[in-house]
Amino acid sequence: MKVFENLILIGTSHIAKQSILEVEKIITEEKPEVVALELDKGRFFALANNVKGRLSLKDIKIIGFKGYLFAKLGEFAERWLGSKVGVSPGEEMLKAAKVGAKNRCKIALIDQKIEVTLKNFSKEITFKEKFRFIYDILRSLFNKKYRIKIDLNKVPEKDLIDSLLKQVKERYPNFYKVLVDDRNKYMAKRLFKLMKEYSKIVAVVGAGHEEEIIEEIKILQRTN
Repeated sequence: MKVFENLILIGTSHIAKQSILEVEKIITEEKPEVVALELDKGRFFALANNVKGRLSLKDIKIIGFKGYLFAKLGEFAERWLGSKVGVSPGEEMLKAAKVGAKNRCKIALIDQKIEVTLKNFSKEITFKEKFRFIYDILRSLFNKKYRIKIDLNKVPEKDLIDSLLKQVKERYPNFYKVLVDDRNKYMAKRLFKLMKEYSKIVAVVGAGHEEEIIEEIKILQRTN
């Protein structure tokens, strides 16, 4: 958890039981005016209504083949890992929304539209990054030295998250820009606006986003 002025950021793992308990505890104790979620309207609707496989082949025209393939692989991986711990991907987001509604909090969806992110992914991911990505996956499958042991029930430690993000930024710079950096900037703008309008906000975001979001908000404060 990170606190910056009237903003509390909770970094979560989308399949960790620890995250579900943490968001419930913090929202209940802090009683914010707003609970902000790292979701857009489409993803929130899909989660709330248990809609699986929201993207179809026809969406390739909008988001591109690479974006479509990445979304499907990510969806499969999250479900598979979630099944190992008995948690549906995004369950902590739904818990945050339910606890927020119970405490009469405003629910704000602060993430960029998934279609925009995936379209940018299709446009900006290079052949070199695709090759490296496939190579790294195969290397981790066949060489134990490159595997990382993570307790799926818990949010990974900060040092591990920082190390992984650094590696992603170095090996897949466009991947990092589209999926992390651009979205951090987008969410920071939304949160910056909320911070000026409300006295206390709790934002639930993926672990690793917190510090960069705060830095982006500081930049907005200096320039606005």
